[in-house]
Order: sequence, then structure tokens, then C-alpha cells
Amino acid sequence: MTLTLLFREYCSLCHRMRADLQPYQARYGFELAVLDVDDDPELETRYNELVPVLLHGDTEICHWHLDEAALQRFLQQQGLPER
Repeated sequence: MTLTLLFREYCSLCHRMRADLQPYQARYGFELAVLDVDDDPELETRYNELVPVLLHGDTEICHWHLDEAALQRFLQQQGLPER
């Protein structure tokens, strides 16, 4: 499974969320695609003030800060076992 992090290079919250996701990646084994919203006008328009945003497809898991409870619920709903 791949989750997507909408990101900006100059955004400290973005870097924090990416770092906070690393233990969950190790524990659950999901891939993380990091997309810079400023490279895509449609993403920038849609998510501009919400960045960083963690998505699975079009489903928003959380934004601004990693909501660990929401992420764990989502991963469990997807049936991903802990490693």
C-alpha cells in the first residue's frame, strides 16, 4: 500500500510529518510517496493551506500534524498487520 504526503520543501510541518511517519512505515511496511504541491497547480489549489496532508488515494488521513490515532485506525481498517 502507498500513502501520499503532500509536501513543501520549505515547510517545517511537512518535514516533521515525514519524520513522524518513519516509525509507522517500519512497523506496517507501507510505501510513502512525497509530492510537492507547488509542482502541481491542481494540488496546490486544492490543498494549499492544509499542507502537509497525508492521503491514501483521495482519502485524507490527516493534515498539518500527524494524527497518530487516525493513522493507526486507517492502517488497521486496511488490514495491514504490524511487522
